[in-house]
Amino acid sequence: MPPRNPVSNPALRAFAPAKINLWLHVTGRRPDGYRELDSLVAFADIGDRLTAAPADDLSLSSSGPFAAALGYGADNLVLRAARLLAAHCDVPAAAVLHLEKNLPVASGIGGGSADAAAALRLCARLWQADIGGDELARLALDLGADVPVCLAGTTVRMTGIGEKLIPVDPSPAPVPAVLVNPGSPVSTGQVFDGLGGRFSLPAEDPGGDLASRAASNRNDLEAPAIGFVPEIAEILAALHAAPDIRLARMSGSGATCFGLFDCDDAAAAAARAIGAAHPSWWVAPCSIGGRIGQPA
Repeated sequence: MPPRNPVSNPALRAFAPAKINLWLHVTGRRPDGYRELDSLVAFADIGDRLTAAPADDLSLSSSGPFAAALGYGADNLVLRAARLLAAHCDVPAAAVLHLEKNLPVASGIGGGSADAAAALRLCARLWQADIGGDELARLALDLGADVPVCLAGTTVRMTGIGEKLIPVDPSPAPVPAVLVNPGSPVSTGQVFDGLGGRFSLPAEDPGGDLASRAASNRNDLEAPAIGFVPEIAEILAALHAAPDIRLARMSGSGATCFGLFDCDDAAAAAARAIGAAHPSWWVAPCSIGGRIGQPA
């Protein structure tokens, strides 16, 4: 349906935060081939940034440290999200989009999915599209299993193929963290295939803070991912060796790993030490948790 009123704001902005799988159990496989998951998902306070402004047609440009790794073809998730929303709401797909790409691509922290979720939010505002939150979430699932949780932008337990989001109440407080990526893209499909037919029971959530909740569970994809990118094991060893580390684990299908720490100073010191020892790695101190995935 058409927009209600022309938008007066010449440019809109949204933050697309890194998505962190604090645990990830693969619990089964549906007849259509999709895997069923059980994951505790939280978001970091670092990420990509997307802007949108009115235009006569649809375009996307990029900047930032990982812009060169982006493609602009039919599979670009930002453009796909904008076109899908326009078609669904019967509005012209017309916007100037610019993506500041700060997160490594194909890295297990949902960069592309977060960017797609940001595009849905921004274009819905830009075009004054008459679409509710539940309808937008259903549209997000058409773009990928991680897009609905990135659209929610808060700590949740994600089940099914990514469409079932269970609020964590009360929401755990943010914790100091470090993200580390070796610069090696990982094929999500290959990592899932590396599991073979092995599946896990759903996780047991003991409650408490994020580190306590995650510690008694695991990421089922960690072992197969290390088989494709052995540097993941080196990253985990470097994080485990850091003082005051509470938990070190791979996120998603890799290759990014995260460490949770007792305090900001410990996380910052670990980031400095790991970055100095491995200058080719992407190392980012941050905070994980809270609700930070909304338009900025």
